[in-house]
Amino acid sequence: MGRYVIRRLLQMIPVFFGTTLLIFLMVNVMGDPIAGLCGDRQCDPATAARLRSEFGLDKPVWQQYLTYMGNVFTGDFGTAFNGQKVTELMSTAFPITIRLTVVAIVFEVVIGITLGVVTGLRRGRPVDTTVLILTLVVIAIPTFVTGLLLQLLLGVKWGIIKPSVSADPTFDELLVPGLVLASVSLAYVTRLTRTSIAENARADYVRTAVAKGLPRRRVVVRHLLRNSLIPVVTFIGTDVGALMGGAIVTERIFNIHGVGYQLYQGILRQNSQTVVGFVTILVLVFLAANLIVDLLYAVLDPRIRYA
Repeated sequence: MGRYVIRRLLQMIPVFFGTTLLIFLMVNVMGDPIAGLCGDRQCDPATAARLRSEFGLDKPVWQQYLTYMGNVFTGDFGTAFNGQKVTELMSTAFPITIRLTVVAIVFEVVIGITLGVVTGLRRGRPVDTTVLILTLVVIAIPTFVTGLLLQLLLGVKWGIIKPSVSADPTFDELLVPGLVLASVSLAYVTRLTRTSIAENARADYVRTAVAKGLPRRRVVVRHLLRNSLIPVVTFIGTDVGALMGGAIVTERIFNIHGVGYQLYQGILRQNSQTVVGFVTILVLVFLAANLIVDLLYAVLDPRIRYA
């Protein structure tokens, strides 16, 4: 196990540098950030030259990248064009988005897996057909439609929730935004769990456990569910980073100043330091989540061993 973890950590190094370099290059071709900084009016040449020198934009791209990565390893993610440190933006944005992501993941795990197990064990019955239709509807409806509809009904018309959350929202305030954020992923988790449960229910080891006289609950939880969760855990693990970085629509609807909001503002204002800094952290989240998922395989399925 130890050698496997070390090997995976070593494999992450080129992946980390490759993805950050790709993001850095993509951000640099978005447009001239100095032109966006000056607004509608064009900067005079002297001011533009001074700003480029101040932010290091007058150097070649490869040199900018090496300088940026050197600063990253010292904990310096640069300075936004408004003079605020990117680390300060991260310290306020990431805790909010982490809370939102936790709420979304809980909805996926509790509701998605529960519905998947129920429908998988009752394949072809009315409850299975009903859940499949509902999940298909959820997948087909765009997230911004779901978010705006719940905001209008629960927040404006019925007054059950606040239409927009506070500056530092608690878990209670993030329940509805978390449900909106997790809606599509929840539907996929339900369908994936249902398919995996239905397939493994006909496996030899399940029939053997039933023939031995084991209680149905133990057969489902101890044998069937553990082996069926492997593809579901893979999906949820990769979905963690996607939820954190892809919450732009949800955060805009409910006025949540999290990672998605900061990325949106950074792209809108062509603030390359902010965009690259936040995406760098999201890359690390993706890599860590994938490593944890791989290690969970051996916990779920005893037949999997890492030599």
